[in-house]
Order: sequence, then C-alpha cells, then structure tokens
Amino acid sequence: MEVKAEKINPYVNDSRPKTEQVRDMFDSIAPAYDFMNRAMTFGIDKWWRSLAVKMLRKHGVNEILDIATGTADLAIKLAVELHPDNVTGIDLSEKMVELGRHKVDEKGLADKVTLLTGDCLSLPFTDNRFDCVTVAYGVRNFEHLDRGYAEMFRVLKPGGIVCVIELSTPTSPLVKPFYRLYTRTLIPAVGRLISKDTRAYSYLPESIAAVPQGESMLQLMREAGFTDCRCRSLTFGTCSIYTAIKK
Repeated sequence: MEVKAEKINPYVNDSRPKTEQVRDMFDSIAPAYDFMNRAMTFGIDKWWRSLAVKMLRKHGVNEILDIATGTADLAIKLAVELHPDNVTGIDLSEKMVELGRHKVDEKGLADKVTLLTGDCLSLPFTDNRFDCVTVAYGVRNFEHLDRGYAEMFRVLKPGGIVCVIELSTPTSPLVKPFYRLYTRTLIPAVGRLISKDTRAYSYLPESIAAVPQGESMLQLMREAGFTDCRCRSLTFGTCSIYTAIKK
C-alpha cells in the first residue's frame, strides 16, 4: 500500500531521510512540545490518552513498550494507572527523552519507567518480549509505516495488544472547514511564535492529512500480521484509537 505520509517531510528542501529530519525537528521543538500539545488540542489530548489507557486495562499488561514516547506523557500514565512491572519508552529525539526522564524522576517512577533513544523502525529488543505496544501521535512520523508495524508485531508476545493513538482529519462537512482553518492557519502561526522551528507546525497538519486513517490504517495492521483490528473515532473525527492483537 502506498502511504502518502511517508513522503511528507519536516523540511521541504532537505534531502536527508525522513527519520533524520524527524529526529532533528523534535530536538528543535522539544522545549515547546508539551505547551503546544496542550494549546493545539485545548487539553483534549490528555483525555484521548486516558481513554486509550482505560481500553488497555482489561488486558492485564505487565511489560509495556511505548514507541515514539516523546516527553513520556503516555509512558507515565501507563505506569501510574495500569501498574505494570515496567514501561519502556523509546524515541528518536534525545532532547525529548531528556525532558521525559526529568518528568519520570519528578513522579518518582524511575524504577518503573525506562526511557531510551533509538529508531522505532529497528527496535533494540528481542522477539516476543512485550505484552503491549503503544504509540501516541507518532506513526505519521514513521519513514516506513509497514516496517514500523512489523517491528511492533515482532516484539509483541503472542496474545499481546498494540494500541495506536493518532490524529486524524474529520470528514463532517460542518466540522472540516473550521478544522482546516485551525490546523493550516492558526497552529502554524502560534507554532512560529512559540518555537524557533518555523517549519515544524506546518508539517503537523500536512502529516495528519497524509497519514492512513480508518480502514486504511487497519489494513496496514492486518498486513503486518495483526488480527482483531479495530478503530475508534473521537472528538468529531480529529483523533482515532487503533487496537489490534498478535495471535
């Protein structure tokens, strides 16, 4: 399946691979990242994470991998609410991981949450290790989505669950014009004021528009080997939670 998001890069005139560009972009915007997340979603991103964690509660997960962990918001929430044996977070950006480690230490969770820097498309873990793999707002940044899902499948134990939270584009004709104005005009403008990286918050709406959504995303998961693939659309279609099982 052709994936348009793989062709959307943070820096238009940069010939480097997308993975390198994404790493540098998040290193650049790390200081403003948490503030911009809250501002862009009016704080609803916290509810989206809470709902995803609630959906995972019945699965009794003990070993969790949080891919594209960023500043560790989801990794921390998983540790606090699900009480697993441990949560491992991995991210390309060292600057983001540094901020995440500080938050983990502040919460007194250093014995429960371990954060690493690494490539999500080539995970440094053995096969069949984790009960659960999560990704929050990260798969649209993958240079190769099929490879990302293949790696998630590889490191999951049989019976394990993958949970992907991703921003999406509403289809309602009533909502879509306001969403387009907000994401393509207001967010880039605020991003330029808050962050030194003037391109990053233009890349965001472009990558959301290009990432596979709904059935297209579920098909990618099936092609990686997952079963029982499901999608739950939230907040007028601006966010989706995808879950699937490794049999």
